[in-house]
Amino acid sequence: MPYRLLQRLLLTLLFIAACALSTGVSAQFGPKPSSTASSTLTTPHVQAELVAQAPDGIAPGKPLWLGLSITHQPDWHTYWMNSGDSGLPTQLEWTLPAGIDAGEIAWPVPRKIPLGNLANYGYEGTVLLPVPMAVSQAFAPGPLAREVTFQLHASWLVCRKECIPEEGTFTLQVPLRGTTALHAAAFEAAAQAHPRPLPAQAGSTAQVEGDALALQVAGLPAALRGQTLEVFPETAGVIETAADITQQWQGDTWVARMPLSPQRSAGPVPFPVVLAHGGQGWRAELPVPKGWPALAAAAAVSPALQAALQANAAAAAPPPVTSAPLGMLLAALAGALLGGLLLNLMPCVFPVLAIKVVGFARHAQSRHAHRVGGLAYTAGVMLSFVALGAAMLGLRAAGEAVGWGFQLQAPAVVAALAALFTVIGLNLAGVFEFGRMLPSSLAGLQARHPVADSFLTGVLAVAVASPCTAPFMGASLGLTATLPAPQALAVFAAMGLGLALPYLLASWIPGFARALPRPGAWMETLRRFMAFPMFATVVWLTWVLGQQSGIDGAAALLALLVALSMAIWALTLRGRSRAVIATLSIAGCAWLAWAWGPKVIEMQPAGEAAATASAPAPGWRAWQAGLPEQLLAQGRPVFVDYTAAWCVTCQYNKKATLSNAAVLQDFASKNVALLRADWTRRDPAITAALGALGRSGVPVYVLHAPGKAPVVFSEILGEDELRQAVAAL
Repeated sequence: MPYRLLQRLLLTLLFIAACALSTGVSAQFGPKPSSTASSTLTTPHVQAELVAQAPDGIAPGKPLWLGLSITHQPDWHTYWMNSGDSGLPTQLEWTLPAGIDAGEIAWPVPRKIPLGNLANYGYEGTVLLPVPMAVSQAFAPGPLAREVTFQLHASWLVCRKECIPEEGTFTLQVPLRGTTALHAAAFEAAAQAHPRPLPAQAGSTAQVEGDALALQVAGLPAALRGQTLEVFPETAGVIETAADITQQWQGDTWVARMPLSPQRSAGPVPFPVVLAHGGQGWRAELPVPKGWPALAAAAAVSPALQAALQANAAAAAPPPVTSAPLGMLLAALAGALLGGLLLNLMPCVFPVLAIKVVGFARHAQSRHAHRVGGLAYTAGVMLSFVALGAAMLGLRAAGEAVGWGFQLQAPAVVAALAALFTVIGLNLAGVFEFGRMLPSSLAGLQARHPVADSFLTGVLAVAVASPCTAPFMGASLGLTATLPAPQALAVFAAMGLGLALPYLLASWIPGFARALPRPGAWMETLRRFMAFPMFATVVWLTWVLGQQSGIDGAAALLALLVALSMAIWALTLRGRSRAVIATLSIAGCAWLAWAWGPKVIEMQPAGEAAATASAPAPGWRAWQAGLPEQLLAQGRPVFVDYTAAWCVTCQYNKKATLSNAAVLQDFASKNVALLRADWTRRDPAITAALGALGRSGVPVYVLHAPGKAPVVFSEILGEDELRQAVAAL
């Protein structure tokens, strides 16, 4: 029975379109996922709401405030504009009507949150971050408009002992006329908590005295004299946040000494500081002596930390796009070709190789069919590589932090591939034949267009091969970020040629076809056996989706795949059974997609993902930006495993070399810090770190040692090479 990939793809696309349509209907009329835009967003750790205050309506010259109100769960907190020793301040990005502009956040006074020997500045309980809006004469909502729509995309870091990045999109309609007094008390409280500016005073200054910063502030309210004040510098990294501050009053001048941070590089001029007492604050910009930046730069910084900071500064700038010398370009093309060739040995590609084995068996006696199929398959692979590379380069140029395999960071893509391989497996297993389910005009497409069938097989090969990065591919992929688009796309085309080359050569070598057995019953047995690699691929994709959407998302996907399988089986029936059972099956599939589809594509909060199987194993720590540099500054070697759940090569190395008892013992004997950077979901910080190493995808394994250049290992991590590198520390 012929294998019809083209028809299979058509049916799968119809099913995915139906599911997408029903998912869109559920977004309109069914339960809304947390990512749906509204004025309120609830996560397991905070409830965030976009609120407004327009007591006199919205018009030029009238006051208008918008703000993000965050209510934290007990023991959780978010951060002030200077987060302290760790953390990140909340970021607000507005989409506003024409004629309205947003000001800066009017930060309320924070509180100091001690964390062991560190300290942060942030908020607990409920806090409102208000933003003033300027309405200009250009604001013209129209004579029939009754309200104005404001949109906000906010991102925040919420922490307890662990830290979880969260974000949300908010939409709020504010009446043009009338009042919005519902949150007036919250805006009034935020205004009272916003620091009042202190006028410049002759006695106010900041002086560097040894390893401390001496402050003198005059002009504070008389009611504060004799009181102990809280101090919040607006600039991060200048003082030791957790250190004790000595302070006293000298008449009406407040005097304090604050220990300077040994890791500072320079201080701001002037030095802005917030002083607080009883929930109220006052802001002073203290003049500093002319030698302040030089004095600050003279602080003791360890050579290792200084080198790490310089490396970070160099890596922060995007690499310049320049044409590569001919020799370098040829080396990159050769590496890409060899890497694509070795990609055939990666477990990602095995399901597609199974399809090609069936294709060889089908055309064992047709040399012409072999050759045409080989050329079409090669064209499909190369064009898909170029298209995927162009998409990656385009997203990078637009400011997105993406790398090789970026499409599998989207749960929708993973779910679509799982549905595709389920349909392929059912067809190979003999559950259905397209010729019996579709009109003859569609069922005969493969017979009339075998070239298109082979071409689409090449497209499918690239779709499932992208999770793997073979040896020699890593450096070539990393180099594409610095090459002009034509040269970069040539590298991607060389990778595609390498992937397709074995099948292309086999299709043009007569002896290969003659070596195959004559057509017979073995072909049907082989075809049905090849269904199991497809189902194994579905298991892997479901596990990947579980890392992204959680156990509920994986369960919803399995339910949808079962419903899809039943609908396909029902379509193979005849007579009244087909009319009844197929109708009920398709209706049930549509209902499941409507009810559970959002669960499949809803990204699980990062904190919950940390509790899944992708969390670091015992002895490993989760990678964070800046953490390797901190450990190197302490004199510890650092080994970083850049990995992802959808990367099969990563999982192999993790279970083999990185779980080897001898390797782990070598790490322990040299006091090597083990960090795991999980790239399963999009993480711009990890993408930037990979780019700094000249890589665009995972796996990447790096051994850092104080005072030495980092050692980047092969994608197929060998036990001997790793142990030798550790022994050389």
